[in-house]
Amino acid sequence: MRAFRKKSLAMLLLSCMMLVASGCGSSGSEAKEETTTATAAEAPKKQEEPVKVVWWHSMSGNVGKAAQQLVDEFNAEHKDIVVQAEYQGTYDESLNKLKASLGADSGPSLIQVYEIGSRFMIDSKAITPMQQFIDADHYDTSSLEPNILNYYTFDGKLYSMPFNTSNPILYYNKDAFKTAGLDPEKPPATYEEVAEAAKKLTKSGQAGGSLAIYGWFMEQLFANQGAELVDNGNGRTKPATASLVASDAGVKTLDWWKKMIDDKSMLNLGRKTDDTSKAFAAGQIAMTLDSTASLRNIVQSAEGKFEVGTGFLPKADANVKGGVIVGGASNWILNNRPEAEQKAAWEFIKFLAEPKSQAEWHINTGYFPITQKAYDEQMVKDNMSKYPQFQTAVDQLHQTTPSLATQGAVMGVFPEARQLTETAIEEVLNNKKTSKQALDDAAKAITSKIEEYNKTVSK
Repeated sequence: MRAFRKKSLAMLLLSCMMLVASGCGSSGSEAKEETTTATAAEAPKKQEEPVKVVWWHSMSGNVGKAAQQLVDEFNAEHKDIVVQAEYQGTYDESLNKLKASLGADSGPSLIQVYEIGSRFMIDSKAITPMQQFIDADHYDTSSLEPNILNYYTFDGKLYSMPFNTSNPILYYNKDAFKTAGLDPEKPPATYEEVAEAAKKLTKSGQAGGSLAIYGWFMEQLFANQGAELVDNGNGRTKPATASLVASDAGVKTLDWWKKMIDDKSMLNLGRKTDDTSKAFAAGQIAMTLDSTASLRNIVQSAEGKFEVGTGFLPKADANVKGGVIVGGASNWILNNRPEAEQKAAWEFIKFLAEPKSQAEWHINTGYFPITQKAYDEQMVKDNMSKYPQFQTAVDQLHQTTPSLATQGAVMGVFPEARQLTETAIEEVLNNKKTSKQALDDAAKAITSKIEEYNKTVSK
């Protein structure tokens, strides 16, 4: 009996030791639950993948590098979003690629589109209006340039966010002005003054100037006369149905241009502004028109040879109110992308509009800042001191009288209309047609294309 008790006591002690080893004082299920909880607490949380935003753009060369720099800065500041910038070729090429991608998932989150593609983008019904994000986010647009916003606003809504913005200015050779007895601090302001200066500047080896055969210049010269390019309030009160390129504003402009070619005070160097800017830098011409975005390159190309002056786009009549239309491009958000992706794209757009971002973009490219606050950034002040010619472009923008003419024409076939206008200019300068004949023919062709486009939109 005593032996049995000893044996039982030994077994009891052994059982207790086993319980202690496995967590004495707890049931098996409780021990298992505690172990599982501890393991879960110690396991690292799974990080969510950043939202990917694909941005199609048409910025190449140094301007493309400046765009990528902004993308890199944004990505470094936003770990939950990654923007992938993809160059798609020229504005025309990029827009054609977008058209091909509509209805599929192969397109971008947002795309940079030139200003004359605005009507098509709205009619495509493929975009989410920027106003929707602005209203939802209570985003303050009060510091953004009103004359720039004006172009991309339709029926009271901002459809896209301006990004790279420019306008045309007159570039002239100050040294040549002095030699010709002209005031180098007083650039010609009207058609008549330009014609008179061109004659005085023309000498052996140097013509008074040259204007590239660029439809954008004709559009700007219309606006500077307060003239509309298409009917129905420049296509803004309701969709345009007819071209007005053959109006008095167009004929007057082309007659003035042709007369300077005829008296050899102006050269016809074709359609490319690259050719006129090279001729200007070489001293072959003393005046030209070009974009504000070209200012840095034009000034630098002339360094050591002559001083570059800048003036407002000339007017047909000094007494007529007008101004310039913003050129360049804006960013559009595509509505076939997931909501989270569209919101991420909006975050990137807000970043691009920040004063610091716009200051960097301005000094690295020559495009206008779209926000007035960028002018308070020290880097912009320093750049303005180094290139005071930039002030001309800023003043011209701010002194533009708001109207349907300066707001800019809109039509779904704008790229084609611009090319037809350029063909008309060539026909006149090459003595094939009179200004009225060429512009009448262009107006008929453009109107026909507008009618065809309107039929496809109304279906």
